[in-house]
Amino acid sequence: MIKKIKASKSEKLIFIFLILLAITTFCTYFIVKNKCLFVKNIDPKNITFKNPNNIAVLNAPCGNVIIELYPNISPNAVQRFVTLIRSNAYENIAFHRVIENKLIQAGDLEFGKKGNLDYGKIGTGKSGLGTIKSEIDNDFNYTKGSVGLARTFKNDTEDSQFFIILQDEPLFEGEYTPVGKVLYGLEVLKKIKSDKRSEYILRPDFINSFKMLN
Repeated sequence: MIKKIKASKSEKLIFIFLILLAITTFCTYFIVKNKCLFVKNIDPKNITFKNPNNIAVLNAPCGNVIIELYPNISPNAVQRFVTLIRSNAYENIAFHRVIENKLIQAGDLEFGKKGNLDYGKIGTGKSGLGTIKSEIDNDFNYTKGSVGLARTFKNDTEDSQFFIILQDEPLFEGEYTPVGKVLYGLEVLKKIKSDKRSEYILRPDFINSFKMLN
């Protein structure tokens, strides 16, 4: 006859502790793995916009980023931006430059395409449409969520690349061509992959789609 041995109180506590540890480890892994878990995805169909024709919707890995464009401030830059959006040129393009909680940059159509990244040249690519003249507006405030066209160190070199700032950047005022501002989705942008060691990202996140609302 086999005699049953009762677990001591300390053994029971250890067993409970191990179970709780396993649950905590699993939950932590799930949360870390799913970086989008607590990010609310905004559906633009549920929003009434004052100027719907000027609304663009960028879909990133964690959801939608809704941007209002400002053609009255930068007509040529916005026209170029809309042309590229409507031609689906930005789809599967990398967020190749990311400074955590500060700035994201994308739009290298030549060297930033998913499946055809060129890490040696990314950030220097062009659209094939040529550059456009800078439309600097000294009165435009580069506050959090502002969207501007990237350029080289010289003016009049804007093309397809754009940036979005995640904090106020007063030093950008009078320096870069503004094209719009994020209305919804800043938390989505903050989840885009960054690297503390470098602004340029190895195995970056990509734009899923970029569409005009109308």
